[in-house]
Amino acid sequence: MIAISKKLNYKFGILQGANNLGSYYLNRNELDSALYYREATLNLAKEINSLMGILTANTQMGVLFTNMNDYNKAKEYLNENIELYKKRDSIPNVKENDFRYIGSTYNQLAEINVKQGQYNIALKNQLHALKLYKETGEELFIADAHTALGRIENHLGNYSKSNGYLENALATYTKFDDLLWECEVRLNLGENFIHQEHPLKALEHFKRVTEIASENDFKLLEARAYNSLGKTYTEITQYETALRHLKKALSLFKSNHPSEISDTYNNLGVLHTKMGKSKEGVSFLDKAISILDSINAKGQLAKAYLNRSYAKELLDDPSAALSDFKEYNTLNDSIFNRVKSQQIEELRIIYDTEKKEQEIAILEQKAEINNLQKLMLGLGLGLSLLVFGIGFYALRQKMKRNKLEKERVDAELAFKKKELTTHALHLAKKNETLESLRQKAEELKSNENGQNITQLINTINFDLQDDNNWENFARYFEEVHKDFNVTVAKKYPEITPNELRLMALIKMNLSSKEIANILNISIPGIKKARQRLRKKMNLSTSDSLENAVLNI
Repeated sequence: MIAISKKLNYKFGILQGANNLGSYYLNRNELDSALYYREATLNLAKEINSLMGILTANTQMGVLFTNMNDYNKAKEYLNENIELYKKRDSIPNVKENDFRYIGSTYNQLAEINVKQGQYNIALKNQLHALKLYKETGEELFIADAHTALGRIENHLGNYSKSNGYLENALATYTKFDDLLWECEVRLNLGENFIHQEHPLKALEHFKRVTEIASENDFKLLEARAYNSLGKTYTEITQYETALRHLKKALSLFKSNHPSEISDTYNNLGVLHTKMGKSKEGVSFLDKAISILDSINAKGQLAKAYLNRSYAKELLDDPSAALSDFKEYNTLNDSIFNRVKSQQIEELRIIYDTEKKEQEIAILEQKAEINNLQKLMLGLGLGLSLLVFGIGFYALRQKMKRNKLEKERVDAELAFKKKELTTHALHLAKKNETLESLRQKAEELKSNENGQNITQLINTINFDLQDDNNWENFARYFEEVHKDFNVTVAKKYPEITPNELRLMALIKMNLSSKEIANILNISIPGIKKARQRLRKKMNLSTSDSLENAVLNI
């Protein structure tokens, strides 16, 4: 195409050929070649002054740099499109269809937001993409936006909303016989149904994917579907069927899909552990951890360490189990901190964006006021109306600023509350696991390695009594429930530090079991502690301890 177009000096043909070659090399993951043809496409579009060509090339550059994990560079090209879109009314010789596919720019921005963990911003950009796609009336583009929205809502934990978007997309892909994307959506729907504890519905979608993928030689999709089937059958305790499907997945995956292969090894490890074959389970989990460590996939790596910890505990190897659990704990804390940073950054971006929009609105209103002022002066009424207008304007802007600040504070408080609950439950789970390991170690203490076991018990006891975790929890608690400790100290001066801890956990509406795990005491011990607390708070038998604490 390029060769013939060059002979004819048909530059638009050269542009189209370069664009398609860029897509070809991108799909082959040959990114240097893809970049060469993407740059050639953009330069030709600028040379022939094709606005649609420039917009398309910028979007494709955004896609390419997203694949290269250079999100800032990708955003530069995408933001250039958005600036052109905003100025479209002032651009000379704009054709009716030039901005027809501008929705793809917002779609790609949303994909970058998802990769950066900024799901609320992704949702905003993707909804804008959907609106623009609807204006084109092209059903497949609308379906693509619905698919992306379904995935974003999945990340946010809104599985019912996610299903709604994905089912709309599935209907369109089925209508147009778009088998590749039908498989993608069915895999997403299946994952949602697993989260919603509807495994049979999940199995229907996964089985349909294996049928389509097998008939059309979609090897990667077929492998992913068999992996999901194996995981689901493990959940419903059909272990032999699960094993057959996981082995099939492993045979289909190629070496250039390390993340998917390691996930299958992880699922095989969990399956064998549940089948009572912990030794084989550890062997599969060893393979998963080796791969995940080499590609620095911390989320999957943390889960693999936790699963291997359970398997080693069943093998009566508490020391190794504890070591794996500590690795899981370290990775999980790292992920937690990274997610927290991403969420805080997202709040900042939302706040800055709204502030910028507000400043633009103020400038526009000032311009309107200036025009109005000139008119009023010409009519001899300028002074009195201007004073009134500025006063009204100032009041209105103050209300807007107050509203914006309140929304920002509310968002930060909601985030801190979520963070506090996560930290408390994480603390409870850690202590529960450590206590289980300690009991197992006590059982093995009489063996010939009794001295080593005693050292292990001492290590576990030290971790159970470690106050660092509690100090972190207390810091989060004080940020959410300001002055709670001070108020309790003034109102009930006889309350001890341990009783103050108990009151803080009651304030969070945690169960007695969760409180027992966090404080590392038995449930009967919690009951006695609650009785002592009731006496110090002068509560009668008819008074609710929970209500009394919640009202502080």
